[in-house]
Amino acid sequence: MAVDLDHLLEPGYLGDLRARSMEEIRRMRAECQEVETGLSLLRRVVQGRLDIVGVELARRAEGGDPADLPALIAALPDVLSDRTGPSGAGRLVQLMAPGEMPGDLEAELDRIVSPGQMADLPSQSEEELRRIGRELAELERRVSAQRQQLFDRIDALQAEITRRYRDGEASVDSLLQ
Repeated sequence: MAVDLDHLLEPGYLGDLRARSMEEIRRMRAECQEVETGLSLLRRVVQGRLDIVGVELARRAEGGDPADLPALIAALPDVLSDRTGPSGAGRLVQLMAPGEMPGDLEAELDRIVSPGQMADLPSQSEEELRRIGRELAELERRVSAQRQQLFDRIDALQAEITRRYRDGEASVDSLLQ
């Protein structure tokens, strides 16, 4: 079941958490976590493409031949391994399977630069590479902001669950039934 990102980001999505059932709050938290996982995957793909475009631009600025595809391919392991450390909020992964990337954002990524264009970067003009880089950077900023909004919702939902256990409104025994 695909969850609509726009729905999760609506200002009234959380509503009155105290009036919601524990089951509903857990469902909402799971929805937000699932979509956040998909956004995280999308963000990594955007960053990878942005890094590759940046390397191609830098290679050209250093006098590299734009048609030298083997040089670009040789640089990919270093480029793609540059982000080995975690970035962002450093949160514990809740879902081990990659989430589904939001379709409209994935389509936007492919509109900016498709996998086919990525394979053919040396044939792109410098102006086109700069356009791709600008648009990828803007998409990465938007996706990061949406992830932060989801983190805020997840935190609010988790805080309500924690409050209920702390205040005795919910018990661990109810989980075992």
